Amino acid sequence: MSSASDERQAGGLRQGLKRRHMNLIALGGVIGAGLFVGSGVVIHSAGPSAVVSFAIAGGLTILTMRMLAEMTVAKPAIGSFYVYAREALGDRAGFSVGWMYWYFFVVVVAVEAVAGGRILQLWLPHAPLWVLSLVLMALLTATNLVSARSFGEFEYWFSSIKIIAIVVFLFLGVLYLTGLWPQAQAGLGTLVDHGGFFPAGVGAMLAAVVPCMGFYTGAEIVTIAAAESAEPQRAVAKAMRSIVVRVLTFYVGSVFVVVAVRPWDSADVEVSPYAAVLGALHIPAVETIMNAIVLIAVLSCLNSALYTSSRMLFALTRNGDAPRGFTKLSRGGVPRRAILAGTVVGFLSVLAAYFSPELIFGFLVNSYGAVALFVYLGIALAQVRLRRVLEREAPERLTLRMWLFPWLSYATIALMVAVIVAMAVLPASRSQVLMSLVTLVLILGAYQVRVWRRARAAEPVAVAEIPAEADRRR
Repeated sequence: MSSASDERQAGGLRQGLKRRHMNLIALGGVIGAGLFVGSGVVIHSAGPSAVVSFAIAGGLTILTMRMLAEMTVAKPAIGSFYVYAREALGDRAGFSVGWMYWYFFVVVVAVEAVAGGRILQLWLPHAPLWVLSLVLMALLTATNLVSARSFGEFEYWFSSIKIIAIVVFLFLGVLYLTGLWPQAQAGLGTLVDHGGFFPAGVGAMLAAVVPCMGFYTGAEIVTIAAAESAEPQRAVAKAMRSIVVRVLTFYVGSVFVVVAVRPWDSADVEVSPYAAVLGALHIPAVETIMNAIVLIAVLSCLNSALYTSSRMLFALTRNGDAPRGFTKLSRGGVPRRAILAGTVVGFLSVLAAYFSPELIFGFLVNSYGAVALFVYLGIALAQVRLRRVLEREAPERLTLRMWLFPWLSYATIALMVAVIVAMAVLPASRSQVLMSLVTLVLILGAYQVRVWRRARAAEPVAVAEIPAEADRRR
């Protein structure tokens, strides 16, 4: 499996991702820069009960991923849930899910590139932000253009560093809370000493579930990468079986350490919760360490976004839902045109962040806020219908099943609808829902244009009647 010639192919894509790549993509896919920085905002709004908020959002993610894993193991497909939505819910739904997911990740490319540029500015204060952002994007675009294995190798090391950072953080937190760390204040009193465990009420805890959902996006990337792995079914099954442990350990566990070590209402917790804890432990060079870790997380997200958006665009071409030109592959089996399409959109978005930070870039950031939830809802709806088809036609394929089907599937759908409604009601997230709905309407409009163009192309062409042989002789 070491040479390109030995790699099997799936629809032209080289299956160059090894088992170790898939394991780390699955492990690291759920750890984004939002965990290290954005979680502070959730803690500031909900207090120590943010642990429960992250647990609820994590539980919803676990259920959705279990549903997706069932379909992926039963019917591996290039494009993953785009294909399942198309098959189970119809062409319109598949088109919408695929393009929403592509749009989500090309915006992520821009957002992460800008975030990475801002971190680099801490060390290179005189360099323009847009230049640093474009350099980061160009470097990781080049990585993705080489091969799927190149992407996998970079993501392997990015994810390894993120996981090591979280494990070390948890270990240091346990030492502090048990009194084994020098000058530590053992115990869990910090959880209730500053207004109780629910300082802003149960309502604030439930409202915090909404932003928490965004932090978990990325867990599904392993199902898209499965098409380029040698053992897609085994890789996905293994990854999804371990997602419960990953969510509880990385997110819920680390947030618990933050609110148990530092008072939730501390100013430093809102700005950078993990740096606040390391500061309380008197770790030297805290800011530099955290900036480096966040930069790694940003680069990992950027790398994954470029990969994922290109593979989704490639999948869209297979059913005529995207221009056929993006189907073309390089000698290494890489959809370079699809990668460059996402990169160009990212470049333009980074320039928009420089020239129009409030108007254009502000719209982009808001317009993708709820899109991932729309996609997850599509995954859940597709699973319910596809499961019934599989039970009827090929039950032997259901080697990995959704728990307590169909009731837990229905509960997952209801919870996702509740989160979307909550986003629409809460002032802090209302604009994201509205702008994301604009994105959905534009995609549905594009689908309708596609239908009209196909209908016109299929119309019979009027042909003049050819005279009979006897008439021609006259």
